Formats: sequence, structure tokens, C-alpha cells
Amino acid sequence: MANAQSLPHGGEHEATSTGLNHRKLLMWTFLGSDCMFFGTLIATYLVHQGNSVVGPFPEDVFSIPVTSVSTFVLLMSSMSMVLAYAALRRNNLKVFRIWLTSTAIMGMTFLAFQVFEFRDFAVHGLTPRTNLFGTTFFTLTGFHGAHVTLGVVWLLSLLFHSFRPGQVSAERHLDVDLAALYWHFVDIVWIVIFTVVYLFGVFEGF
Repeated sequence: MANAQSLPHGGEHEATSTGLNHRKLLMWTFLGSDCMFFGTLIATYLVHQGNSVVGPFPEDVFSIPVTSVSTFVLLMSSMSMVLAYAALRRNNLKVFRIWLTSTAIMGMTFLAFQVFEFRDFAVHGLTPRTNLFGTTFFTLTGFHGAHVTLGVVWLLSLLFHSFRPGQVSAERHLDVDLAALYWHFVDIVWIVIFTVVYLFGVFEGF
């Protein structure tokens, strides 16, 4: 069994009983628990769907074209994350930084859309205190927005560290690997939210 001194700096290639780096195993465990967390929030939303006594209701406030654009931006950020990771594995730091910056910018664009949407909903009278729809909707999408915000901060920190010699490279890619896993998870969760909350909410029987 390799000891701590024989491992590369950062423990990129740990000899473990699972075959996975401990940090990567921890990330998968976290994502599994987060799946249950979001599953609970989505289930709560569905249980209370249609039980609001007063409006506004989903069809009164949702703008599918606007949300579709923000969804497309977030999905494209997943593609740019893949391209950033591929560039890093080729040890092309310049291209890596370009794609990583693009990913962070698209993440921030998605958040800007969400802020715009929340403010527009408030203008139409929908707040977390308005009705059951408002409470469950803002809780679900708010927590997802917090996850995206954390992801953007993580990506920007990786971008900063990439300018420090030896911090990010083809040999030391675990930090980027973990960030990519998290980012793709956040995107997948949004696809589910967009389908269940927005599309099902506006197009009954969709």
C-alpha cells in the first residue's frame, strides 16, 4: 500500500480498495445525497401542484421561450466544460482557460435569467408567501440557483489557480474532474426541473 509520501502531490492516483480516489468517491457520495435532496423538493412540488387556492398559477407567470433560452445556455455550458476538460488533458492550458471562462460566463448568464425571472414573477404578484405554488417553486429553483452559484465560484477559482505553476495541469486534473462532475449534475437537475415544473406546469398533459 502506497503511503502519503509516495503519492503524487494532491493524491491524484491514490491506491484505494474501491479503485477511486477518495475525493472522487466523496464527490459521488455527495451527488447521490444531492439527488435525494432535489428528489424530495421536486416530489414536494408535485404533491402540492394544483392545490393553491389563490393565484397566480404557473400558466399566469411562466414564459417558456425565456426559460428555454436560459436552459439552452446552461446546457451549452456543459459542452464547454467538456471541451475545457479535454483541453486540459492535452495540457493546452490556454484553450482550457478559454473554455472554462466560457463555462463560468454561461453559468452567470443563467443566473441572470433566473434573477430576471424572479423579479418578473414578483411584479405579477408571485412570491414565496403568495401560495403553495410560490413556496414550493421558489424553494426548488432557489436551491438550484444556489448550486449554480457555487459552481461558478468553483470554476473561477480553478481559472485563478491555473495561472499558478503546477496547480492545474494534465497530470493534476482531479480538481477539474470533480468540478466537471458537479457542473454536469447541476445541468441534469435543471433539465428535470424545466420539464417537470415549467413544461408540465404550462402544458397540461404534456
